[in-house]
Amino acid sequence: MTPAADARERRRRAAARFKPDLVDTLLVDEAPPSALDRYFYFEDVDTHDSLFRYVVRAALGESPTRDKTPYLHALRDQGWFLIDAVEEPFRHRRDVVTRALPDLVRRIRALSPERVVLIGARLYDEVYDGLRSARVPVADVRLPYPGSGQQRRFLDGFAETLGGHA
Repeated sequence: MTPAADARERRRRAAARFKPDLVDTLLVDEAPPSALDRYFYFEDVDTHDSLFRYVVRAALGESPTRDKTPYLHALRDQGWFLIDAVEEPFRHRRDVVTRALPDLVRRIRALSPERVVLIGARLYDEVYDGLRSARVPVADVRLPYPGSGQQRRFLDGFAETLGGHA
């Protein structure tokens, strides 16, 4: 097995542990981090875990501790799930996400979420119209990624997405 295939399988297994039976809210991030040890569904992430921390704050109203497991279970139990638009890490090439749109639509439909929330302004710009055209229930909120000083805007936008219930 290649290192990329091994990494993909590790991510797949980790996410499967926390996939809800019924997905209420599907979060879509651009791609997994290039550092394998920083994946959203890995339970032992020591640094650079802002996406997880701010999703928990927005979705559950709690500031998570370093023990991610109870929060991952809580997200699952409330019907929250996260996937990546592109399943492999990549360096910021413009067409990667756009080319992945048909596969993303297929994967979203297979999960049958009540709503889809795009994380990252660039991702929104690249796929929102295509998802809307495909009749995916995507929220029309251009959320920034919760890093580099954008955390408050992320939380505010998330609250808007949830109708003020974040």
